[in-house]
Amino acid sequence: MKENNKKNKGQLTKAETQVMNILWSLPESRGYSSEIMGKFPEPKPALTTLLTFLKILKDKGFVSSEKHGKAQLFSTTISKEEYTRAYMKEVQNTFFGGSFASLVSFFAKDEQLSDEEVSEIMEILKNRKQ
Repeated sequence: MKENNKKNKGQLTKAETQVMNILWSLPESRGYSSEIMGKFPEPKPALTTLLTFLKILKDKGFVSSEKHGKAQLFSTTISKEEYTRAYMKEVQNTFFGGSFASLVSFFAKDEQLSDEEVSEIMEILKNRKQ
């Protein structure tokens, strides 16, 4: 039996992320395949392709589904914030030895931050909850 907790879900591929972003954008992060398909930009994938990705996401534990007549209602099992937090923690641990300061330093050096952005970041750090 597969464990179904946030730590064991793994990472999303680019295509899986696209499907999840659409699901997260729907009310209550849930919808039918037709609603999900309707949110895809052109060129839209084939319905069978979308259903394959939804099955993969379900197998990975990111999505659950329940039958409503002949249709399936798909729901996310993790919020976008939870996934982003876990993903960024993995990046921090894998590439920066677990150091948040190294992670922030990397982006601060790589990005052309405006004075306003630097002030905003400093304000966030100053006011963070302990």
